[in-house]
Amino acid sequence: MDFAQRTIDLARQNVAEGGRPFATVIVKDGEILAESPNQVAQTNDPTAHAEILAIREACRKLGTEHLTGATIYILALPCPMCLGALYYCSPDEVVFLTTRDAYEPHYVDDRKYFELDNFYAEFAKDWDERRLPMRHEPREAAVDVYRAWQERNGGSRRVPGAPTGA
Repeated sequence: MDFAQRTIDLARQNVAEGGRPFATVIVKDGEILAESPNQVAQTNDPTAHAEILAIREACRKLGTEHLTGATIYILALPCPMCLGALYYCSPDEVVFLTTRDAYEPHYVDDRKYFELDNFYAEFAKDWDERRLPMRHEPREAAVDVYRAWQERNGGSRRVPGAPTGA
């Protein structure tokens, strides 16, 4: 099966049904494990991006938050939210089928704090220099939650079973 073409077909069908032009197909052991088009317009959920929905389904099916051994096909380079999710689930590879430069003459989705032209630069800034207003309200009790987690996990700070870069 041509998984890249399947990704394109899902996105094209989503557009025909009134959705946005994005889709994701997750493949493991030569089979489709999960797939989804972007469902933001249909659900009014700004987190219902194709990558997020497909990752959720794949992880639920596998019973793990880790997608090691998987290849994830996405229509275009991911937004920052999806990029974070892709890093977090640790697939073997992500394959994107077009770039923002190629699709930008046909589609743009700028928001108040989210213009793709500058959003990645926002990540590099300190929290108090970003366009999104943020306020730090320190609470020791917030740190206590992490202490409790560490105690519950035998003193380890690490998430059990998580693939690491080491």
